[in-house]
Amino acid sequence: MKRTLTITLNGVEVTTEVPAHALLLDVLRETFGLNGPKYGCGKAQCGACTVLVDGVPARACMLAVSRVQGARITTLEGLVDPETGALSPVQQGFLDCEGAQCGYCLNGMVMAATALLKRSPDPKTEDIVQALRHNLCRCGTHKEIIASVKRAAELMRKRANA
Repeated sequence: MKRTLTITLNGVEVTTEVPAHALLLDVLRETFGLNGPKYGCGKAQCGACTVLVDGVPARACMLAVSRVQGARITTLEGLVDPETGALSPVQQGFLDCEGAQCGYCLNGMVMAATALLKRSPDPKTEDIVQALRHNLCRCGTHKEIIASVKRAAELMRKRANA
């Protein structure tokens, strides 16, 4: 059985037919070809599949599409400026501070950090740790990840003051 799904995906309204019990991660990757969100644990515990649903981090691997009908979904790909191709401040911060080693957790870290910086543009280290606590990094780049988020906050402030 199929259902019609209409969402705003990375700023563009899209409509597609999906299996009634489809998970958002599968639709993003298989229907729309977006590979930013990763399949990690399949249990919403590692954060590799994190996307923003109406600006709030959500685990796409366990999120039924029926729960996102009409929502604004932002993936890693949607953070890039569509006109210039410039990385978002968070993506640039992770690049500048080498916040990823293997890169598998990177999607979740960037998406969670993006949500954090939208609500708290100058977070303390404790705020960053708290915001990223549900995203697992097995490579141990935690210091670099925190530095990356702080760098992103700095880039966002510079951009706002320009």
